[in-house]
Formats: sequence, C-alpha cells, structure tokens
Amino acid sequence: MSISAILVGLSIIAILFFGFKSGIDFKGGTLWQVRLAAGDQQQTADKLKEFFEKDIGMKNVVIFPAADQNYLIRIESISEENHQQYLNSLKSKFGNINPVRDRPAEGTATTASGRSVSNGVEELRFESIGPTIGKELENKALWAIALVILGISIYVAYAFRKVSYPVKSWKYGLITLITLFHDVAIPSGLFAVLGWKLGIEIDTNFIVALLVIMGFSVHDTIVVFDRIRENLIISRINAKFSEIVNNSVNQTLVRSINTSLTVLLVLLALFLFGPVSLKYFILTILVGIIGGTYSSIFVASPALVIVNRMGESSK
Repeated sequence: MSISAILVGLSIIAILFFGFKSGIDFKGGTLWQVRLAAGDQQQTADKLKEFFEKDIGMKNVVIFPAADQNYLIRIESISEENHQQYLNSLKSKFGNINPVRDRPAEGTATTASGRSVSNGVEELRFESIGPTIGKELENKALWAIALVILGISIYVAYAFRKVSYPVKSWKYGLITLITLFHDVAIPSGLFAVLGWKLGIEIDTNFIVALLVIMGFSVHDTIVVFDRIRENLIISRINAKFSEIVNNSVNQTLVRSINTSLTVLLVLLALFLFGPVSLKYFILTILVGIIGGTYSSIFVASPALVIVNRMGESSK
C-alpha cells in the first residue's frame, strides 16, 4: 500500500502544481484533420503551421503529424463561414478538395469528406466548439465522475449489507471509494505531467476513459470482496479474518491477472497500431487498468484487514 500512497500523492501534487491542459471539448476551439499529398511530414507540418499563423493570422496553432499523411490541427473556435473561407485558402495552397458535408449539430460544426478528386488535400474531420458549450461539458464531466464514484460505493455497501462481521458493510463501500479514487488519480496525475511536458490535452475521451477504468476496477474489487464474503460464511469461526482475506486473494489472484492481461494485450495493440486520435484515450485506460488490478489485490484487501484491526484495537 505504500507504493500506492506514493503514486497517489505524486499524482495529486502534479495535478495541483501543473493542472490539466484542456482540449477543445472543455475550453472551446477547433479540431481539423486533413490528409495531404505524400511528402516529408515534419516539413509539411511546419508549412501548415506557417500557413495558419502568417497567412490567416491565428495564434496558438498546434499541428500533430499522424500516420498515413494525416495532420491534426488545433486552432481557436471558428464559425462555419470562416471554416469555408480557410478551406478555400488551404485548397489554394496545398491542393484540391471536394468535401461532402454532414449537417452540423447545434453548437458544433462537423464535416466529413469522401475521397479527394486529386492528389492534394482530403478533409477527414472538422469540429468547432464554442467556449460556453465547452464549460458546460467540463462541469457535466466532473459531476459524472463524482456521481459514479459515489453510486458505486453506495451499491457495494448495500450489496454487502448481510456481511456485518467482523467488518461493517458500509466500510466495504468506503474502501471501494478509496480504491476508485486511487485508480483515477494515477492516470490523472500522468496526464497532468504530460500536459506540462508535452502539451497533451484532455477532452471528453479522457473522461470516458476514467469511467471505463472505474467500471473495470470495481468489477475486479467486487470479485475479491465476494470471495471474502463466501469464505467468511464458511470459516468465520475457525480462521482469523486476515487469513480469510489472504486465502480469498490467493483464490482470485490468477483470475484477476489473466483477465487484466487479456485486456492489456488488446489495449497495447491498439496503442501501438491504432488510430492516432485514440492514442491517449487508450493510454489512459491502459494505465488505469494496471492501477485498478493492483488496487483490487494490494489496496482493497489489505485495507479490509487494517480496518478490522482498528476496530479490534478500539474495543
């Protein structure tokens, strides 16, 4: 548990000192993805950045070169009228484009294109979100995480209501809350550092990834807790609580590791060979599931023993 305490402590410090670098989902802005004709990607990225900064006059332009001559462009929030204007300028400088547009949703402009009519430019994605909508999404995301953590903890406390000896059922819920906080704090701290060092931004994908982590982690924790409950019913008289917990962890250890390893192999393949737009979404889940598997075995179970000993010493 000391390792977990150190990692969580460092994560909290990183979040407090560095904060998060918010993406367009939360602060508003435009995400534009285009595919250009083959060429040196870094030189093309530099030319794109120069085009937006000098030709159009924008500030804080970020260009991410991706696989298959794709480029992710992050700029300030723009209207559909400006989008068309900049699109024509982009076409004039870098090639021809023939997009087929979808109807934009309220507050969001989205464009998807078919194949370009010639070598040059192909528009793959266009999203523009205003700052008001971004702030609303941020508030809802924070509420979603808080309510999920609270709801899961209450459910666990209710599910273990018939196990009142030697640890009260509400303490199972409290320990679950602690492990969930552990599991989301570590990837959050990682992204605070990545935002500070590399400018990596968080968006709604990051929030979804945290919710996925919580769902996976609580599933693993409940499996261990449920085995402890079964063993308590069978041998509560003939064994110490610490021995029951230890035996329960040993009985579920192989299953937990195998389940997590299967998921991790898939996530690793997606991280290495998947689309660049999902790279950090996958990284968040990858780190979170490793932390969740660890916390189910080495945090939640020892915490039960500690709570039990504290209860015995207070008598």
